[in-house]
Amino acid sequence: MGAVMSAFFIGYTVCQMPGGVLVDKFGPRKVMTIAIAVWSVFTGITGMVANVTQMIIARAVFGVGEAPYPAASMKSVALWFEPSQRAFGTAVLLSSNSLGPAVAPLFAVAVMAAWGWRAVFYALTIPGIIIAVLIGIYVTDQPIRSGEADALSPKAPAPKADEVHYSFWQVLQEPAVWKSTIMFSIFNIAGWGFKSWLPAYLVTARGMAMKSMGIAVSITFAAGIVGYLFGGWLSDGPFRDNRRMPVVIFQFLTGLLLYLMYTVKSMQLLMVYQTLTGFFLTAALAAVWALPVSSVPKKITGRAVGIFNTGGQSAGLLSPIIIGYLVDRTGSFNAGFNFMIACLAISIALAFSFKTRTSELD
Repeated sequence: MGAVMSAFFIGYTVCQMPGGVLVDKFGPRKVMTIAIAVWSVFTGITGMVANVTQMIIARAVFGVGEAPYPAASMKSVALWFEPSQRAFGTAVLLSSNSLGPAVAPLFAVAVMAAWGWRAVFYALTIPGIIIAVLIGIYVTDQPIRSGEADALSPKAPAPKADEVHYSFWQVLQEPAVWKSTIMFSIFNIAGWGFKSWLPAYLVTARGMAMKSMGIAVSITFAAGIVGYLFGGWLSDGPFRDNRRMPVVIFQFLTGLLLYLMYTVKSMQLLMVYQTLTGFFLTAALAAVWALPVSSVPKKITGRAVGIFNTGGQSAGLLSPIIIGYLVDRTGSFNAGFNFMIACLAISIALAFSFKTRTSELD
């Protein structure tokens, strides 16, 4: 199970940096359109697999298709928002990462009960293709300014050649890039561990029924939507001049709540702690994303995000397998929780070394 979950991140992680290069060269609209179309097609193909090997291959290619999307979407934020507004703009975009999982369990459980698990993947292909078409038609690569009606056209030009003069090595040497990348990779081990194994933990370790689990997970991710927005607002607002503090505070609270989750006996309190974990985890994630997005020139945002997300998503490759191994080895999820808490502690220590600034090079 851990291997299947991690297979996605093989393609997703490896193609983050190439995706960032493509975004800086061709602009976010084209890259987003193609990425969403590819991963939607492989969503449907996932429903056709006949064995575990085919499932792993489909998941890996799915990851390749989705890989350029984060850099493309964050490049759009950099193009359309001033540096002082990018943390909240990024948080609004990232909130979709919780909106989807908040809705999906309710939908998926109902479809599985009626038609089986394959039908879920077939059904989810349709909205993806629709969204890819809408982005191709309506999204532009140039901010709309007064008197620039032609900017509404999807034919708006991609970034000019002078925006790609930075070499990859120069981008990587930016302190805001490499420091946030290391921190994100450690932090996201806990993030992906929580998101990947939560359903299995509730059903296997806590004996929760499938339908109840679907509702519980939906509530947790719904809280995550608010967490993203709160973390982004705080980073652009009261902590605009010290963006690392929300990172530290929210990660500490996430670690504390993870401990309370696996030690509490009451199912009611478990739901409370689980929901709060979803809130503070995503608030921390928004604050972590704000560090590079607000600190690098927009001309290198695509490559910077590609590098940053390579570090972050490498955790998605490792975390499900490591936690699955710990659960198998110990016969308990407790070791998995302690592993996630330890990663958060390391990430907090790294956050203190980060000197934040708002980019004035745009």
